[in-house]
Amino acid sequence: MIEITTENLLFMIPVAVLIAVLFALYFHKKIMSMDKGTPEMQKISDAIETGAMAYLRRQYKTIGIISVIIAVLLALGGLFESTEDYLGYKVAIAFLIGAGFSILSGYIGMRVSVKANIRAANAARTSLGEAFKCSFRGGAISGIAVSALSLGGLFVVFYLYYMWIGDMTQTLHSVVGYAFGASFAALFAQLGGGIYTKAADVGADLVGKVEAGIPEDDPRNPAVIADLVGDNVGDCAGRGADIFESTAAEIIGSMVIGLAVMKAFGSVSYNWIFLPLVIIAFGLIFSLIGISVVRIKDEDADVSKELNKGYYLTIALVIVGLIISTYVLLEPLIEKWFYYVFCGIFGIALGLAIVFLTQYYTGDHKPVKSIAEASETGPATNIITGISVGLESTVMPVVCIVVAIIGTFLLGYFASPVAGQEVIFGLYGTAIGTIAMLGSSAFILAEDTFGPITDNAGGIVEMSNQPEEIRNRTDKLDSAGNTTKALTKGYAMGSAALAAFLLFAAYFEIIGEIQGKTIVEVMNVNLGNPLIFAGGS
Repeated sequence: MIEITTENLLFMIPVAVLIAVLFALYFHKKIMSMDKGTPEMQKISDAIETGAMAYLRRQYKTIGIISVIIAVLLALGGLFESTEDYLGYKVAIAFLIGAGFSILSGYIGMRVSVKANIRAANAARTSLGEAFKCSFRGGAISGIAVSALSLGGLFVVFYLYYMWIGDMTQTLHSVVGYAFGASFAALFAQLGGGIYTKAADVGADLVGKVEAGIPEDDPRNPAVIADLVGDNVGDCAGRGADIFESTAAEIIGSMVIGLAVMKAFGSVSYNWIFLPLVIIAFGLIFSLIGISVVRIKDEDADVSKELNKGYYLTIALVIVGLIISTYVLLEPLIEKWFYYVFCGIFGIALGLAIVFLTQYYTGDHKPVKSIAEASETGPATNIITGISVGLESTVMPVVCIVVAIIGTFLLGYFASPVAGQEVIFGLYGTAIGTIAMLGSSAFILAEDTFGPITDNAGGIVEMSNQPEEIRNRTDKLDSAGNTTKALTKGYAMGSAALAAFLLFAAYFEIIGEIQGKTIVEVMNVNLGNPLIFAGGS
């Protein structure tokens, strides 16, 4: 019988990444072997791919130039004695690797999307199930690639830097550059892609529906191509880079907090630092299982319900992985190790709550129906009701985020085995909650990219004048895809909120290290200071 040890769990990280890559390659092979449909369909698809790739080339050129400039500045910053421990060429190298992997993850997602959309459109000529399988597997490639690159890239950089530097504190200081690079690239990808897709979508609607009075995705409206391109560069390339950045930044932030816990605990065990990596590795493996079980067997199937089944299985398995990893790594160190299991469950519950709330406000439920009913009396009531529902939809997610932050902090606080250091252990509880929530990120990202693929497939079917039966199938998938895209935005928002709190804590840990104080001693913000108040505003 194989004994589960810390070394075995760490070995599982590269194994999980390798398995994920093999899954992605298998899905890619299956999708590429599918028929591309009629010449008319291929003509539309080629135009979408040309536009999307042209946009990415221009965007990535800009990101590349600015990234090199910032990397040079980071390297030069290490020449000063006061900053040599936190800047320098090691940080600059990690920065470029993080930015490069963030760009690569977005590119892979978008590239697969523009290849899968035509095949999904053609599969819709056969059955709903075949079209769904192509669309969701295409989305899965993006989700797997982003998660594997985030975890695998970070683990390799961390391991090599530790072998190079030999000191855990200095290693983490240098590896922070990886998260910075990922965040920098994601800023361009998310904002640029988001602005493009909304401008193209609204422009196409104004020209077609308002001015010309023709249906959406009508072949007589050339602006539809820009709209379909926008779905790819915004929801595939942009969201892929965004989730990549969130995962990388939150893992590193959790590791920095783990270092603070290790110091407060007076232990030489690095298990506090390794735990976030192991949880994400378990999540990646279990997301693959969740993705694999999702099936559509008949034309009347509820697509959203089938996707939810895969998500429920994924988070259930993530909880199992959370229990195993927390027990193996923390049980030898503290008596109340299971408190951190509950912290992780809190984070997973937050993700689940956001999924439910997003589906409620964007699916076939009362809020959407109320907007549809208001539209019967004109655009004014449509706008008023739509804005009202939109504002209402923000309330419960904020409440859930607040509850999750407080709950995870208190659980970690009361798990503290060291008197006077409860705050540090509380912050670590929030870190574990954040990481556990991200455990299912590969599955969530698969749902996200599924949306643009189905949207594009519907546009291709409409613009190539396919029969109404085929359009009905793609409309059904597109409807579910619109909900999953919104779901991913909510998921990203929730993880970003927890990450913001986590990164503040990591920031104070570094400040305390510089000043020779504990994190508790420096974690004070004076709102009476005009500069701090203005900055917070």
